[in-house]
Amino acid sequence: MKKVAVIGAGIVGSTAAYYLSQSPDVEVTVFDDGKGQATKAAAGIISPWFSKRRNKAWYRMARLGADFYQYLITDLKEAGIQTDFYQQTGVYLLKKDESKLQELYDLAANRREESPLIGDLSLLNRQEVHEKFPDLLGFERLLYASGGARVEGALLTETLLKASKAELVEKKVNLTVEREQLLVDGRSFDCVVLAVGAWLGEILQPLGYETDVRPQKGQLRDFKLAEQTDDYPVVMPEGELDIIPFLAGKVSVGASHENDQGFDLTVDKTVLDQLQQEAETYLPRLATAEILGERVGTRAYTSDFAPFFGAIPDLPHVYAASGLGSSGLTTGPLIGRQLAQMALGEAGLLDSADYPIERYVRKV
Repeated sequence: MKKVAVIGAGIVGSTAAYYLSQSPDVEVTVFDDGKGQATKAAAGIISPWFSKRRNKAWYRMARLGADFYQYLITDLKEAGIQTDFYQQTGVYLLKKDESKLQELYDLAANRREESPLIGDLSLLNRQEVHEKFPDLLGFERLLYASGGARVEGALLTETLLKASKAELVEKKVNLTVEREQLLVDGRSFDCVVLAVGAWLGEILQPLGYETDVRPQKGQLRDFKLAEQTDDYPVVMPEGELDIIPFLAGKVSVGASHENDQGFDLTVDKTVLDQLQQEAETYLPRLATAEILGERVGTRAYTSDFAPFFGAIPDLPHVYAASGLGSSGLTTGPLIGRQLAQMALGEAGLLDSADYPIERYVRKV
């Protein structure tokens, strides 16, 4: 029996644990102290096809990450597991300069050849939008893509961990190496998957590594509307703001991208009030809606904002991923699956050479 430790129970770690647990010859233990995890605080939009980032490797990861949700959901449903964490209700994209919507439409139409998940594309006027999302303001025209989806991060990780039936140890742990043995919290493992996001440096520094991984604070606010919002598309204006309707009237607004707050998890109402004020220009009834709560998490990003994954240099049988930033909900499940495959000696959809871990993690 191969013993694998997964450190970190966010979106990457929980997916890795789920797929590792599907192998009858693997025993999985998940370690997580439950503090600051980005996924638990995240409400996400799966809609990478409109990005103009020039990094082709990043776009391939994001595109395949969006596609991978279909495989993950199929796997879970075949096992009789509910997938309420994901709803494909479409996405509205808004531009301050609405003349650029046609350019965005053409970009997505070209990408649809390799990504049919994009679905139907339409340029809609306000009246057409109001038939599906009443009283949404701040535009004359917008771009709609039927393939866009919304994800509730905390429910996703909860579902995957429960489905994995892995042992969950809720505490902060250290990774040590003694006589070529990998020890986590003093327990010996054959393989370790590090899915700790912004805390990767904290884990590897005692082993003599430097890492180019930094914390980014993200905050969002949840509201309760009187009407049913089950079928509302998600709304993506330009900038940081997203408006994400979920089931039963719940709407999430956010999220901030704060690069100078370290690992601080304090709710900053000034930041959230600014996001709410901007959101009210599109959805005025948020001003009188019940506030359900506020969430804070810590994302990981690198100096060039590129993600990475692979085998830790000079540390056999230890694999890691980090730097996913705000695209973590899109790319996380795919990367979790990829790390599980690496731990099992299998090939994945992505070539780790395109996301070189040695660029961000090095022995000193």
